[in-house]
Amino acid sequence: MKSKVRKAVFPAAGFGTRFLPATKAIPKEMLALVDKPIIQYGVEEALASGCEEIIIVTARGKSAIEDHFDISYELEASLEKRGKKELLQICRNVSNMVDLKYVRQKEAKGLGHAVLMAKDLVGNEPFAVILPDDVIDAPVPCLKQMIDTFDQVQGSILATMVIEGPAISAYGVLDGNALPGNPKVIEARGMVEKPKFEEAPSKNAIIGRYILTPAIFDLLEKITPGAGGELQLTDAIKGLLKTEKVYGLTFDGIRHDAGDKLGMLKATVDFALKRPDFGPPFREYLKSLSI
Repeated sequence: MKSKVRKAVFPAAGFGTRFLPATKAIPKEMLALVDKPIIQYGVEEALASGCEEIIIVTARGKSAIEDHFDISYELEASLEKRGKKELLQICRNVSNMVDLKYVRQKEAKGLGHAVLMAKDLVGNEPFAVILPDDVIDAPVPCLKQMIDTFDQVQGSILATMVIEGPAISAYGVLDGNALPGNPKVIEARGMVEKPKFEEAPSKNAIIGRYILTPAIFDLLEKITPGAGGELQLTDAIKGLLKTEKVYGLTFDGIRHDAGDKLGMLKATVDFALKRPDFGPPFREYLKSLSI
């Protein structure tokens, strides 16, 4: 029987220092992209891709995430009393979206450690990892594309995008060959973290979407911590390559780095322009600017 991907893990325990001072009191995952926090885009993507269970790895000071997806009785009562039916429905859609599960990462020990914190909730089955900072705009959700590929190959999948030029040095880069007849799927031989441009094994940069088999947990428990005592997820994936096949998928869609100030600004403009309610007047405003 083929394995199915039913669960998605969201590492959300980081400090968000690139957005200080805003993130001094607000989790970076709750920063708004137009009118929704960035983590909600990822949760909606997971649900639209067929995931049934959402697991969020949080830390101290992240209670706003839990509050956002919970029922707000006082707010709903106020909106109902004032006849704000449309806003009331928006609030209820969020709280009714899914029952989430939470686990604490008590110390900042890296992405690998955050994923390891979800081990008991994931159990012995393949699962997705979504980094909320990466907001992906795609007609078919990026994770759905990955799950469809997983259903075919039954191996771990890393989302990749083609990066031209020296910018590739900011990413982990996949080394491998495309499957015959399917150039978007790459069978991995290895990966290189932030290589020099001239030493990059390919143009295929790894971004914040993964489907991993449960074998990753044993590897995360065994690998040696890197700089700052952090467990690197890429180190565990390299170990996974020794016993299992790992694939990269060049997904169809546009990835926005909402963990970067400039990336967040670009994403806000792109998503705002697509809105039917205020996209057209916003477009006219942008055209009127003397740039």
